[in-house]
Parts: sequence; structure tokens; C-alpha cells
Amino acid sequence: MPEKQVYSVQELTWEIRNTLEGQFGSLWVEGEISNHRLPASGHHYFTLKDSSAQLSVVMFRGDADRNPVPLQNGMQVQIFGEISVYEQRGQYQLIARIAQPQGHGDLQAKFEALKKKLQAEGLFDPERRKPIPVFPKRIGIVTSPTGAAIQDILNVLHRRAPWIQVLIQPVRVQGDGSENEIAAGIREFSENDSIPEVDLLLVTRGGGSIEDLWAFNEEVVARAIADCPIPVMTGVGHEIDFTIADFVADRREPTPSAAAENAVPDGEALYRHLDSLGLAMENAVGNRFAFLQRHLQSLHRELQAHEPGRKLRTEAQTLDFLREKLDQIVLAQMEQSRNRFHIARELLRAIDWDQKLQMRRDRLAEYQAASIQAVEHRMEQWRSRLSEWQHVAESLSPDSVLQRGFSMTLDVNGNPITDASKLKAGEEIESRLAKGSVKSVVKK
Repeated sequence: MPEKQVYSVQELTWEIRNTLEGQFGSLWVEGEISNHRLPASGHHYFTLKDSSAQLSVVMFRGDADRNPVPLQNGMQVQIFGEISVYEQRGQYQLIARIAQPQGHGDLQAKFEALKKKLQAEGLFDPERRKPIPVFPKRIGIVTSPTGAAIQDILNVLHRRAPWIQVLIQPVRVQGDGSENEIAAGIREFSENDSIPEVDLLLVTRGGGSIEDLWAFNEEVVARAIADCPIPVMTGVGHEIDFTIADFVADRREPTPSAAAENAVPDGEALYRHLDSLGLAMENAVGNRFAFLQRHLQSLHRELQAHEPGRKLRTEAQTLDFLREKLDQIVLAQMEQSRNRFHIARELLRAIDWDQKLQMRRDRLAEYQAASIQAVEHRMEQWRSRLSEWQHVAESLSPDSVLQRGFSMTLDVNGNPITDASKLKAGEEIESRLAKGSVKSVVKK
């Protein structure tokens, strides 16, 4: 006999639970509410029954808070949810997501049911939305090729961004099977290698009733948008219309024209912005160049002011000025003495007697000797000062410093060395003397 399989209670309960959940999934059940209980947890527990059977139901607080219909005993309702097993009691039950009175519109019920289902799967989460490109180069459009919406879209795109390349995937946007055409059109752009790659996908149609827009509330369209690797923007109906496709899309726009407006930048505004940026850049570059030019001139003037040759030239010019001034003083003194001599000679001519003449001659000789002595003394003073200034000027020369026994030590690049700690053992240096130079190698 084959060995029999023995289940534990928990294992068998798990098997039953997996079988029930895998067999039924999400579904609608209709019946009457009885034994309704609402504990402090906020979860609703009740029985859904008809004339022949009953079913345990639980609606957890989160779903109950979003449900617009208050639950009470005796209500005839339609419940949307999933079959599951409550393992602790070993009973199967319906986990309710939506509860609505009987007679509520079937389309609205289907809309709410699919919305809750996809929302629970995370298809509406903002984190999964792809960013819309700011500057798309090629745009794909999934819509009817004959409606007014496509003409509005093309007019807006041509007005705002005439450089954009547009690819249209023509589909039916209402009627039986239109949802499959829309989903296939979306997948065509990402799966067909013969179609050029697009940066953005517009899924649109014009306004209409809820029946006209229903193709965009079908699960096949929602999943095609969710699976599309291309950013998807929807523009379905009017501003008051919301479809399941809008919740799944990366961005929802209220109308097809609004989708076209926000899909591309305004070309004229871009041109104006670029012009202003270009002008600002020119001004910034011009100002920077002027600043650098002024800074360079300032550095040049500062370099000239600290140049050793400039100081030597200044001292030499001062010596020339002093020589000229000394010559002028000597000439002035000689002219003064000459005038005195002429005066004395005239006075001597006016005297007739020899004694007076002789006295005058003696005094004139004294004056002349004193004058010459004073001039020579003054000239000696200026010669002495001139010699001192010349000696100071010569002492400022680098050659003069070297003549006194000093030397200048340079590195291999010819740069003066002022800090011995920056030298390394084995490095070659050069010492310049007053006559010639000596190359050395650093030992330590």
C-alpha cells in the first residue's frame, strides 16, 4: 500500500486557503446583511445571507473608512472582495473591499472595484511614476486618428514646439474591443523595434459620457500603461472626467489640449530666455575681462615700483640734478665775484693818489683771495656730498654686494635659495660670486 499523507490541521487549513484564494480571486457577492457587529477596532463583522445559505464577511477599518455606504442589518447589498480562510476558527469568509446597495450603477461599481484592486497592488503609488521629460524630441500618440482631439494636439504641438517629431498610433477609443486596441497601441511603441524610440507617450481622447470613456477604465489598458517603460501622459475627456488610466499614468492632464501644452516647452519663451542668457553671459564675460585687465595693470605698476633698476635710475637722475645745481652755484659765485671786481676797479679809477690806489689794490686782492677761497671751499663741500651720494648709489647695485665678498646661491632652475631647510641631500646648487660661479652638491 502506498504510504498515506497525514496533514496537520494548520497544513490542511493552508491548503484549503490557497485553493480557495487561487480559485476565486476577487468577486462580487449579493445578499442581505445580518448579525452586523462593529467593535472598538473599527472592523465590521456581519453575515451575508440569502434564502438558502449564508457567508461570513469582514470589512477591515481601512476599507470601511473609504466606503461611502454605512452598513446596517437588513440591507440588500453587493459586496466586492476576496474569499479567504480564517485559520483560527477554520472557517472560510469574504474579505470585503466595497459595499454598495443593490441597484447601484454597474459601471461605477466596476470602476470602484478595479480602482481599489489596482491601488492595493501599488499601481497608483507616486514612487513608481516616471518623470516626464522636459525637452522631448519625439512624442508618440495613442488616439483616434479622426477625432477633433488629435487635431487639437497637433496644432498645439506645432505652435509650441515645431521641431518635435510626432508618431501616431491610430486606435478606436470607444466600443467593444477598443480597450484591447488602446493597450496594443501602447505596447507597440515599446515592443516594436521598427518604430523609432519615443521620449513621451500621450494616451488621449475627447470628451463623452462614462460609456464613451469606458475603454480607459478597463484593466487591460491600466496594466499596459503601468508596464510601459516610456513615460505616459493621459488626457481623456474633460477636466471633471477621471478614468483608471489617469490614476496609473505618470501624469494626468484634464484634456487632450492640456496634455499637448504640458508635454513640450514653449519655443518662443525658450528663445527669449536663451537671448537673455546670452546677453547676461556677454556682460559677465566683459565685466570679468575688464576687472582682470585692471588687475593686470595694477600688478604691472607695483612690479615697476619694486624693480631694483628703477631705484638705481632714480638715484642716477638725482646725481645729474645735483651736478647741474652745483654748476649753477659755482657760476653764480664767479659772476658775483666778477661784479665785485668790476666795482672795485671803477672805484680805484676814481681815486687820484697812489696811496689810496694801493690800499684799494690791497683790499681787492684780499677780496679776490677770500672769494676764491670761499668758492673753492663751497665746491669742495659739494664734491664731498656728490661723492657720498655716488657711493650710496653704487652700494645699492647687486654687483657691489658681490664685490664685498657676498655670494648668491641658486637652485637648478636659477631661483634664489633663501631657506636651507628646503634643500635635499644630493641636490645641485650654484653660487654666484663677483667673478664667476661655483656649482656644489648638498651633503646635509
